[in-house]
Amino acid sequence: MQSLTHGYQTAKKKISASAIYFESMAYQVDDKTGYVDYDTLEKNYKLFRPQLIICGASAYPREWDYARLRKIADINGSYLLADIAHISGLVAANEAANPFEFCDVVTTTTHKTLRGPRAGLVFFRKIKDGKETDLKERVNFAVFPTNQGGPHNNTIAAVATALKQASTPQFKEYCIQVKKNSCAVAQTLKEKGYKLVTDGTDNHLLLVDLRPLGLTGSKVEKVCELASISLNKNAVHGDASALSPGGIRIGTAALTSRNFKEADFRAVGEYIHRAIDITLKIQNKTGKALKDFEPALPGHPDILKLREDVEAFSRKFPMPGFDTTGL
Repeated sequence: MQSLTHGYQTAKKKISASAIYFESMAYQVDDKTGYVDYDTLEKNYKLFRPQLIICGASAYPREWDYARLRKIADINGSYLLADIAHISGLVAANEAANPFEFCDVVTTTTHKTLRGPRAGLVFFRKIKDGKETDLKERVNFAVFPTNQGGPHNNTIAAVATALKQASTPQFKEYCIQVKKNSCAVAQTLKEKGYKLVTDGTDNHLLLVDLRPLGLTGSKVEKVCELASISLNKNAVHGDASALSPGGIRIGTAALTSRNFKEADFRAVGEYIHRAIDITLKIQNKTGKALKDFEPALPGHPDILKLREDVEAFSRKFPMPGFDTTGL
């Protein structure tokens, strides 16, 4: 698995800055299940002999086997880094596997399930096998002055506030509900006959494979956007190119903050089903070319009706701190 952040490159071009500075090798998921293929990862590790293994993803609905990854990293004495940007809130609430026991470095953003400002945190192991490591100096120098300017005190204060909130029983309840809601929308879509990557979810997100319907995530994303539904196109295992992603990614963290419960997310699943059905009907009339599909969307009566229903439903769940009285 490989992302823009962690050194993505094609056969002809290095896409990101990390790819320019580092040579990386992607690891894969099982073609049938969508789970990380740890056996092949270990075989490739022995061949590639990297100095660092990175685990973490922006669209993986299952837990990570940190213990297995630690054993693999120890074969050649590699560092193990977990990027938990998307699941750090769940980790903080003990609702996701804990990487700190096994990893040398843990990184995270703070604005996703942690519900803080747009910022980042880097944790590193000071003592390993009874000896002090050099990670403190290396990480601190890499952050500043190598890659970052001066700190923003307002953001630091907001991160501190988010971390304090994450230590409360209320945040624990929130994370439990996030996972319940994720399972609820997943089950609703499965009952409608949709194929989910890994057949479900352990965390705050799920991936829907649209390829059996002959659709791309790009088209469903556009229809949902016009219907006031926020989700995103996403590649799924087996896609020929990320430029034509075969799926969509659905997350439950934001709406859980608006006090959505399982029944509400089953309704969300119904709205998404309607959006996919609309997408399929429009494609059947326009053909598969995106250039022919997009012009048919503005003003489409089915999309307008879906948007009306979605917005009427969502008004019952105000944003935290925002009063919708009178709207």
